[in-house]
Amino acid sequence: MPDSVLVIACGALAREINALRETCGWTHMHLECIDARLHNRPAEIPLELCDRIRKHQGRFERIFVAYADCGTGGEIDRVLATFEGQIERLPGAHCYQFFAGGDRFAELAAADPGTFYLTDFLARNFDRLVIEPLKLDTHPELRDEYFRNYSRLVFLSQTNDAGLLERARRAARRLGLAFEHVHTGYGELEATLRLQMAAAGSG
Repeated sequence: MPDSVLVIACGALAREINALRETCGWTHMHLECIDARLHNRPAEIPLELCDRIRKHQGRFERIFVAYADCGTGGEIDRVLATFEGQIERLPGAHCYQFFAGGDRFAELAAADPGTFYLTDFLARNFDRLVIEPLKLDTHPELRDEYFRNYSRLVFLSQTNDAGLLERARRAARRLGLAFEHVHTGYGELEATLRLQMAAAGSG
């Protein structure tokens, strides 16, 4: 019988991880999500992760952290190091990098450093996670100040969803940025989870 695996994930990845779990038949994967809005307060993410890991240690054969560094300046890695190498995380600095892949993201960033990125999750929640926190809904005149160093918006899509593609186009128009679409699929999120589940004997 495969070992049970707990994935502690950013809520921004819940839809993608659940889709992979269903597609791949990972019945022994358990998912616990942390509110994606903590990305607006990244200093709080490592402590929350530490609390969740300690809460579940001993209840699962393996625990995996579905976060990249996510703006914590290495603090997630320092937290995970206290568990003596037992717990790994997703590769890279952020979700844009592990969805696109390290090399592809580096090419995108080098081609235009002034790029604002969206994923499926961010396109779906653009108003809630971008417009409202920046108060652009009540002070639209701030847009040009916030985004004056940006020139394009790149939509890194995980699924082929025409509705989300149109939302991303609208977001680019709203921010006054050129639009580019790059389909990534699940990228290194899928590859890394497959390795974790294989190591647990779940295929």
